[in-house]
Amino acid sequence: MLALLCGGGAVCAPQSAPPDQDASQSAVSSPPPAAKQAYQLPPDKLARAIALSRIRNLLDILGSVWSIAILWLLLATRAAAWLETWSRRIASVRWLQGLIFFAAFLAVNLLALLPLAWIGEHFSRGYGISVQSWAGWLRDWILYFGLALLVGAPLLLFFHWIVRAAPRRFWLWAWAATVPIMVIATFAAPLVIDPLFDRFEPLQKTDPALVQQLEKVVARTGIHIPPSRMFLMKASAKTNGLNAYVTGIGPSKRIVVWDTTAGRIPDDEILFIFGHETGHYVLHHIAKGLALSAAGSFFVFWGCAGVAAWMVRRRGRQWRIENLASRAGFVVLLFTLSIAGFLTEPISNAVSRHFEHQADIYGQEAIHGIVPDPQKTAVAAFNALGRAWLEDPHPSPFIEFWLFTHPSIEQRANFAAHYDPWKNGGHGKYFKD
Repeated sequence: MLALLCGGGAVCAPQSAPPDQDASQSAVSSPPPAAKQAYQLPPDKLARAIALSRIRNLLDILGSVWSIAILWLLLATRAAAWLETWSRRIASVRWLQGLIFFAAFLAVNLLALLPLAWIGEHFSRGYGISVQSWAGWLRDWILYFGLALLVGAPLLLFFHWIVRAAPRRFWLWAWAATVPIMVIATFAAPLVIDPLFDRFEPLQKTDPALVQQLEKVVARTGIHIPPSRMFLMKASAKTNGLNAYVTGIGPSKRIVVWDTTAGRIPDDEILFIFGHETGHYVLHHIAKGLALSAAGSFFVFWGCAGVAAWMVRRRGRQWRIENLASRAGFVVLLFTLSIAGFLTEPISNAVSRHFEHQADIYGQEAIHGIVPDPQKTAVAAFNALGRAWLEDPHPSPFIEFWLFTHPSIEQRANFAAHYDPWKNGGHGKYFKD
């Protein structure tokens, strides 16, 4: 719940599992033992990629642990209880007290995480990924801080109201409210949130030739995105990274291509990246992800409600917390949810990696007949992405299991290099031509 409100990143499948053999007719051939890896970095970039990967992983783990520790400190030092008393002195109206309490609570959490965000930006700049000025970075962070308070405080107040209104079954009502909020956020993000942080302009205006190429993939996949919903994002003011994606749902759905991507890598590779993103929609990954999240969060909310109530009974007097329905008691619930989120991260990431692998297959099949060589194009795209973001070719299996939402670039490129369902007259898993 805290990750949902603050914006803080589903059972494990093989990372490069081949597609159904009947559909693809043994599309993937096993490379010889000494085969050259499809994703490689020159020695200088390899050393930098390994170093940066270690920094990223360390900051990722520290961020999760520190987020949990902040909540524990708020409870153990009785700061949460003091904050509740302070909010009562500031205002006499209950809902206003709640807004003040949760705004202050979010401010403390965000400010405590600011040093890690700064360190991450420092290394991103040092390794040539970020090119944004410190003034621009600080502006974005302040804007994010303001949005978190503006949106997060009322949402936390709403969920706290549910706890007070239904003390026995609050977890069930909170669970029921979470999925609609996630759907609304997905719909609103490209229309309301994204334009606050980045500039967008019609892709038709800047690169009409690329629009024509993208429309070929749109026609082949059957996804309805007209040229009026294809945009170029001015990412070059902030990063050297590459990206192209599909975002939003329903009327807000749109294609976004970063200006660092357009013109920097061949259009064929952009088509593959776009085909991959389109696969998420055609294969209903958003709906499936929401359904799996809903199913998993049902048990998480139920379990955390029980654990939080037990913690209040056990340590409530020590923390000066009367019951779970108090505002400070609600922090106990957020504490247990944060721990649950950290412990279940490998599960959700495993499902995400499975979806990403399916989208890789779909993307490669989507450009078949549009580009001369889908295998070569996909491998080249993965190499371009890996080099731009300095992705480690050989990440630790444990780190990949716990932290990675995508299969490693090495696995993705190797799979793409050997995925040829059209060999000997065969067909793909998702397309029959």
